[in-house]
Amino acid sequence: MSRRSRPAPPDPEPLSPLIDAHTHLAACGGRDPESVRAILDHAQRVGVEAVVTVADDMVDARWAVSAADWDDRAYAAVALHPTHAAELDDAAKSELEQMLTHPRVVAVGETGLDWYWLDRSADCATREQQIEAFRWHIDLSKRIGKPLMIHNRDADRDLLDVLADEGAPETVIMHCFSGDAGIARECVDRGYHLSFSGTVTFANATALQAAALVVPDEQILVETDAPFLTAHPFRGHPNQSYCLPYTARRLAELRSTDAESFGRIVTSNARHVYRLALPN
Repeated sequence: MSRRSRPAPPDPEPLSPLIDAHTHLAACGGRDPESVRAILDHAQRVGVEAVVTVADDMVDARWAVSAADWDDRAYAAVALHPTHAAELDDAAKSELEQMLTHPRVVAVGETGLDWYWLDRSADCATREQQIEAFRWHIDLSKRIGKPLMIHNRDADRDLLDVLADEGAPETVIMHCFSGDAGIARECVDRGYHLSFSGTVTFANATALQAAALVVPDEQILVETDAPFLTAHPFRGHPNQSYCLPYTARRLAELRSTDAESFGRIVTSNARHVYRLALPN
């Protein structure tokens, strides 16, 4: 059964406050003010007070900026996903730079390296194209002064080496962190923030769960990456920001802390990292 044909998960027990550090509103159906409002109203009912909606390509980037204008609970991140790196021509660079001057565009992302799709998709950018685009996005993040949001799939060492070679921006977010405890320690030592999605709740995610224990309170974030990566026991079902408490509660359990305290920690971190103008 495909993800779209499976039922949406039931509402989790509310946990407030929370911020979804990475979602894709357009891919969740949020392509006009009314549908964005409905998604965010649903999320708010279970304690998710704001989201950062993220772009994969230029079309998504325009949707993300629009969503941030339509609803004050939505913020945007814009970049070209590494699989789309071949599309980073001068026109795309100019448009992304302009988008990042928008006050509600809070990060450069998602960018990075994706070796998983190299041999699986004829449309995937090459290694060389991905690395070149990643270097450009790193420089853009430093010039603009906004956080760099990283996509990494099967490219741990190469990605960390490029970041070291270029010199990382002040704030780096490892979106949907998927490494082991060793990679997590290296990222923590470099001062990066690690964001965990529903994958950390999966039954076979023991290495990732060990990595989640390495991250200090001040460097951890939580996200949905919706409509993908729905938390256990709803793996494979459609995801939205309202599902975030499932992942937050599991992370709190893993880290031997109460869910309410953990929620306050990750919310404070997201507000600080993205410089969100939200009421206390």
